[in-house]
Amino acid sequence: MIGNRDEYESMYQAERKLWWYRVLHNKVIRQIQTVFPTDQSIRILDAGCGTGGLLDALRQAGYLNTLGFDASTDAVFFSRERNLPVELHNLLDINSFHPSESFDVIICDDVLYFFNDEQIRHILGVFRQRLRPGGIFISNNNAFPALRGTHDIALNISRRFVKKELADFAGQTGFSLKQVFYWNFLLTIPIWVVRKIQLLVWRLNPARPVHSDVNQPPHWLNTLLLNILRLEERLFRKPLFGSSLFTVMR
Repeated sequence: MIGNRDEYESMYQAERKLWWYRVLHNKVIRQIQTVFPTDQSIRILDAGCGTGGLLDALRQAGYLNTLGFDASTDAVFFSRERNLPVELHNLLDINSFHPSESFDVIICDDVLYFFNDEQIRHILGVFRQRLRPGGIFISNNNAFPALRGTHDIALNISRRFVKKELADFAGQTGFSLKQVFYWNFLLTIPIWVVRKIQLLVWRLNPARPVHSDVNQPPHWLNTLLLNILRLEERLFRKPLFGSSLFTVMR
């Protein structure tokens, strides 16, 4: 995705309103509030922050002691358009990012799928070292290789995860796995159908440009999808499957 300014611009325009981002950001904030129910002065790092939508949501929730970085100059540009404290840095060189600083919360959403197993273990190992006592690491990732579509091709996503993989990474890097669960359960089958159709169309014409699924649908559809996921959260605490995989480690 790095170098694809159009995709970052789409993300920037969609993050505040798109149903998927709104649900994800609420999940992250609820996890933080569970561990730190009254302390909004905690130090939070968003590693691979994209265009800053989550940092903006954290700011609106009252968390001002935040910091982010991304390896894309476009992502940093759009984050700074929101007046967010974001720096240009590569996740694989996490050791050199503010080396004397530690954090109460480290977040790395939808980034690990760019890396191989060895790189992920390295990244998580450094995150564990940089967490303060009692701190948490939060990560959302895409789930199930069967859900691969042109979205993955457009963003150069190299892998999708299942629970066991994230649990294994936690154990291999000294983390305690606090939570791991799938979400977007009620929409998984429709997503699977749409992505199979997308792949079929693309294979018939591979020269056709592909784009991610990050775009703002009509207001009525966005509201409907948001309400479906809110219903899911009330009905299913830990769904059997879903298009996304949410993980909390300590």
